[in-house]
Amino acid sequence: MITLFDKQTDRRIGDISEGELQFLIDELEEESLHDRDYYVDAATLDYFATRKASPHLLGLLREALGLSEGIEVRWEDDAQDDSDSGDFT
Repeated sequence: MITLFDKQTDRRIGDISEGELQFLIDELEEESLHDRDYYVDAATLDYFATRKASPHLLGLLREALGLSEGIEVRWEDDAQDDSDSGDFT
């Protein structure tokens, strides 16, 4: 499961699919191969809508953005994080 968080507050935004994560990766700039955070503002969401982002992803991000100018969101992949830890029980 992939979960989005508000990077500043660590508040959970919601869960997204692999396809929605791939959309974010494809559409937003990453600073490194291990980059897991993105800056999102109203213009970004408008752009996503023109690029056919899922209604679910747009809804989560619009709600998280609220009235603020922009937010940093980060993602975690529970399946990948579990395998990285070496704990397979």
